[in-house]
Amino acid sequence: MRSIDELSEREVLALAISAEEEDGRIYADFAERLREDYPESAKIFEDMSAEENSHRRSLIDLYAQKFGQHIPLIRRQDVRGFTSRRPVWQLKTLGIEAVRQSARQMEIESSRFYRHAAERSTDTAIRKLLGDLAAVEDVHERTAETIEERHMAGGKREAEDASAERRFILQIVQPGLVGLMDGSVSTLAPVFAAAFATHRSHNAFLVGLAASIGAGISMGFAEALSDDGKISGRGHPLVRGLITGLMTTLGGIGHTLPYLITDFWTATSVAGVVVAVELALISWVRWRYMDSNLFSATLQVAFGGAMVLACGVLIGSS
Repeated sequence: MRSIDELSEREVLALAISAEEEDGRIYADFAERLREDYPESAKIFEDMSAEENSHRRSLIDLYAQKFGQHIPLIRRQDVRGFTSRRPVWQLKTLGIEAVRQSARQMEIESSRFYRHAAERSTDTAIRKLLGDLAAVEDVHERTAETIEERHMAGGKREAEDASAERRFILQIVQPGLVGLMDGSVSTLAPVFAAAFATHRSHNAFLVGLAASIGAGISMGFAEALSDDGKISGRGHPLVRGLITGLMTTLGGIGHTLPYLITDFWTATSVAGVVVAVELALISWVRWRYMDSNLFSATLQVAFGGAMVLACGVLIGSS
């Protein structure tokens, strides 16, 4: 994958064309999804879809004028920093709120992309078109906000509060949850394997400490290098990496600290309770911030954690 800063102006226009085509089709799908229950909102998305198609035609005309008839296929998933578009069928059971949030995030990302691309452009015509498109995407974002006001009973919120919550989820909750899940689950096997292999609390503590810190460093670097945040709005990569790394370490340290207790069975019992609390916390965060069903999230996390824990105990006891 390449960064947006590594693309030429020709490639930026090609990316913009494919992005506008994709967004236009998504808005058309939104309109179809909402037509029966929210016909007024469906009409808004139909208009937004038509406007995205108009943007695409303007981009194609400018591209043909500057670079010829062949347009290379460059998609969002080919460029580092873009978030993947959530398929409409995944939003089907989540209602108008999920559609509204998805549409707003699409427009925020598109606006950031056009502004960043316009700032880098040295061609006057390209710079002007990209800047104009950024302004239009801002209008679309405000249009998405009106859908919430019309259709969410008791759900009127100040735009700045909604924006702050989105940033909080993107920049804090998501990287923190990734780290907590990895640290809590992946370190279970080595900690409990060492505990049951030696029946010595000190050995289990050392293994858990090493696994937690090592996993934190690895996950922190992986998150920091995955996305520069310029287009996705996920914040500075170093901050995300730090959050992910710390939460990974914390997730592993939680069930490692009980092995400071010298009595093996007491330490193991306390560690088991801590594991249950960790898995419950992960399930709650997924339900609270990530639109997950609480029962489903709890079942998935508990099942995965139980399997990893069982592997550690079996390997250590063998």
